[in-house]
Amino acid sequence: MDLERARERILEEQLRVHGLVEEVRTELGASDGDESTELADYDQHPADNATETFEREKDFSILEELEAELAELEAALHRIDAGTYGVDEVTGDPINPERLEVMPAARINVDTEPLRRSGTEPLRRSGTEPDRRSGTEPDRRSGT
Repeated sequence: MDLERARERILEEQLRVHGLVEEVRTELGASDGDESTELADYDQHPADNATETFEREKDFSILEELEAELAELEAALHRIDAGTYGVDEVTGDPINPERLEVMPAARINVDTEPLRRSGTEPLRRSGTEPDRRSGTEPDRRSGT
């Protein structure tokens, strides 16, 4: 995916997610006005109150997820500006273009995810890793 197309996709997704954030905030704000006084709760069953509390907590959780998604999209724009967009943050390999098309804010390849979660450090493509055939370190003085 070319960088301008990636920027467009990310900006479109930011607008979409921002709209969802505003909807959830509006809904949460509207339900704040619905807060009942103690007397108004007198005839409500405790399970009704529990349901309302559950729904509010669910909405707060959704809002948190959406805000995290906005932060990831903003970080992707910064990676475009820095020239690191589309590079796996763990291995340094290019991220599969199809993955970037589906998840424009992707930081890593799909096959890198298990490594990241397990804390295993993959071999980096830095030129200083052991030669896989011989198991020896490259000679840094000769540049090979």
